[in-house]
Amino acid sequence: MKKNIHPTYHKIKVIMTNGESFEVGSTYGKPGSELVLDIDPSCHPAWTGAHRMAPKGRGVEFENRFKGLSNFKVTKSL
Repeated sequence: MKKNIHPTYHKIKVIMTNGESFEVGSTYGKPGSELVLDIDPSCHPAWTGAHRMAPKGRGVEFENRFKGLSNFKVTKSL
């Protein structure tokens, strides 16, 4: 391996939106840096299960436009 091309691995402090913090090993910043996250498991829908589905979107438009094609039979072409 080449020397002096890899970032340094050190401890940083991660601070979540609810105020919780913990130390973790990372290559982010410098030793002792603080990383403030915009999301955390207590409020983000990915962890709370409060996903919201968009009522209109590209997928819904596609389904509405082509919903009658499910009965379409493909025949062999010559």
